[in-house]
Amino acid sequence: MKGIRQAVELSRATQLMNHGPVTIITSAHGERSNIMAASWAMPLDFSPPKVVVVIDSRTLTRQLVEASGVFGLQLPSRVLARQTLAVGTKPGMELDKFSAFQLETFRGQQIDVPMLEGCVAWMECKVIPDDSQRHDLIIGEVVAAYADSRVYSNNRWHFGDDPDVRTCHYVAGGTFFATGEAFEVDPVPVGSGF
Repeated sequence: MKGIRQAVELSRATQLMNHGPVTIITSAHGERSNIMAASWAMPLDFSPPKVVVVIDSRTLTRQLVEASGVFGLQLPSRVLARQTLAVGTKPGMELDKFSAFQLETFRGQQIDVPMLEGCVAWMECKVIPDDSQRHDLIIGEVVAAYADSRVYSNNRWHFGDDPDVRTCHYVAGGTFFATGEAFEVDPVPVGSGF
């Protein structure tokens, strides 16, 4: 059963990444498109919402992002772990990864980039140019954000009992951890110690 993609307020978009999951970056320009996994992605700012991703300058994804000025940033669920590993280890210059791994996509709302079905959150980003850039960081402004209503609503994650819709954290060598059990604590009043 699929969840419903519901809009996330742009002022809350970076909350989608606060728990540090592996991400998937999609890109397109002209007749080419690509998809890659990226563990080095994080929120940068709230208003307007910005993210930072690391994309090696020698990759097809980087070429497409630089040419188009946009990219999709998605949070895959546990059910997509095999595909996440595959798109993260196979170079896009050699094959069409969307076709090779039979990945289902839909078009972004604000940018012309394929977005990956089966994820639990999606962000559409426009590149913020940085003329002094001498590194592999790309800064993007989030121009649209939406999430699977089964696991994200009212500006909060609520993964519940279904392990297949939990986000993943990539370690190495094909090993992932699924986002674990949530728990809450009361704030400690100032001056009260522990």
